[in-house]
Amino acid sequence: MGKGRLEAFSDGVIAIIITIMVLELKRPEELSLAGLLHVGPHLAVYALSFLYVGIYWNNHHHLFHAARSVNGAIVWANLHLLFWLSLVPFASSWLGENYLSAVPLALYGVVLLMSGVAYAILAHLLVRHEGATSVIAKAIGKDRKTLWSVVGYAAAIALAPFFAPLSLAIYAVAALSWFIPDPRIERALKAP
Repeated sequence: MGKGRLEAFSDGVIAIIITIMVLELKRPEELSLAGLLHVGPHLAVYALSFLYVGIYWNNHHHLFHAARSVNGAIVWANLHLLFWLSLVPFASSWLGENYLSAVPLALYGVVLLMSGVAYAILAHLLVRHEGATSVIAKAIGKDRKTLWSVVGYAAAIALAPFFAPLSLAIYAVAALSWFIPDPRIERALKAP
């Protein structure tokens, strides 16, 4: 089956996720720099979450650009990914208000972890659908970056009750590692 509806639906859901995140931002109570600094953690978590959602959108775009078609399992795997991404606004808002508290910090990590797992499942199903010699299969390869990100999220979740700043740092480092565009799919598309 064609992939156009899946891509359009996914783009729409991701746009709504970003819209919800910005609507969850708290305005400063005071009209001063101190008021702005008071909502600083919320703004920082919003920025990190926006980066994550943007990374998923970018990688999703590249992944489906290389795909020729989809099947029912891929559609469900895509919905699975969108489900976890749709929880980013909730987890972000709670973490922004309680950025050093263990439970919101761990929940944020669970959402990131499950989003990473869902993306890995989606990529695996696309590779299986397209075939071992497909552009996607060649581009993704062993996908160590996703594996290391998931391991990092799990470590950050485990550290949340004991050392919150390190958990936050792990989430930020994982995002920054994905911020640098992954050229594998574009290279694979250009290869003869």
